[in-house]
Amino acid sequence: MKTSFKVVIVGGGAAGISGAARLLRQSKVLGGEIAIIDPAEKHYYQPLWTLVGGGDSKKEDSEREMKDLIPEGAVWIQDAVTSFEPKRNEVSTVHGGTFTYDYLVVAAGIEINWNAVKGLAEALGTKNVCSNYSYEHVDYTWETIRSFKGGTALFTHPATPIKCGGAPQKIMYLADDHFNRVGVRDATTIIFGSANPALFDVDKYRIALEKVVDRKKIDARLRRSLIEIKADEKIAVFENLDTKEIEEVAYDMIHVTPNMQAPGFIRNSPFADGAGWVDVHKHTLQHTRFENVFGIGDNSNLPTSKTGAAIRKQAPVVADNIVALMRGQQMQATYDGYSSCPLVTGYNKLILAEFDYDKKPAESMPFNQAVERTSMYILKKELLPVMYWDGMLKGTM
Repeated sequence: MKTSFKVVIVGGGAAGISGAARLLRQSKVLGGEIAIIDPAEKHYYQPLWTLVGGGDSKKEDSEREMKDLIPEGAVWIQDAVTSFEPKRNEVSTVHGGTFTYDYLVVAAGIEINWNAVKGLAEALGTKNVCSNYSYEHVDYTWETIRSFKGGTALFTHPATPIKCGGAPQKIMYLADDHFNRVGVRDATTIIFGSANPALFDVDKYRIALEKVVDRKKIDARLRRSLIEIKADEKIAVFENLDTKEIEEVAYDMIHVTPNMQAPGFIRNSPFADGAGWVDVHKHTLQHTRFENVFGIGDNSNLPTSKTGAAIRKQAPVVADNIVALMRGQQMQATYDGYSSCPLVTGYNKLILAEFDYDKKPAESMPFNQAVERTSMYILKKELLPVMYWDGMLKGTM
């Protein structure tokens, strides 16, 4: 087996595969010289899971075989990384492999910590405790919502960075719509327990979402961090992040967005910042201490939302800058922090948030995207998956 590559990419998710595809399109000399290290058999388009949890898509449509997505010209090493030795340009793996690189791209995504909330791991998928963040259990979200007969429906947002900051609200708005459709909404209290200080970081979309919450009569309780679930008693325990008081909330169903963190082998690596994320320059995506190392996607410490749309803009920057360094040129490509969150506000309703590092709207459509639109819902459900599979992962968009 070949063990030395011009470029080693750690992670075969959206960031790793799209980055590899971009590099291969830009430099013919990289054919056979790019390795993607990832142990997974399957690859998932996770943004679809919101609609799966809301009963409007099938989870099987989000799944593809990893082997079918590896770009031609890249070598897939089906193994898991355990450690890095940047002074020797080495990556070590579970099965004893050591691989050397000229350039390294760390694209390992984000790790879900189901155990951070006491009682969550044991209760998930049972007793009306659900989460869209698990392929195994996402169908249980819809089962829980469609069988709900009234009472308190509780939705949470944790005190950690997460995949797509708006996702914890999306399933709540879909649930509200469904409860109205089947006539149980008047017998239902919807509570949103969020650790964040606001519904959204960008003012334009925050104001729009506040109107949605008011219209739907949702009880938004901010700066509340879920710390425990007592599933047998159907009680959720929150910490008030401002007062440090402990609050118990009784529920009849709960959708939990779990705590998330950088993968362990990154948190404990020379590449991590103080919080455990890959420490990169926010415009060039080059590591702050190792010139031949780049970070991309959810595992990086870029101060923007962790979304597939952000990765779509980051991948060309990483590819351009690596190719420039290979050719002895100055890096010219820069990333402005662009990210996007398609904020589902109900069935056939969506606010398309697009913004940059400055939390300023960076909208791509010729209309006010803070307005709920059916066309944008269709974009999310029908067009974005096609753009992902047939465009982004192939390095063409």
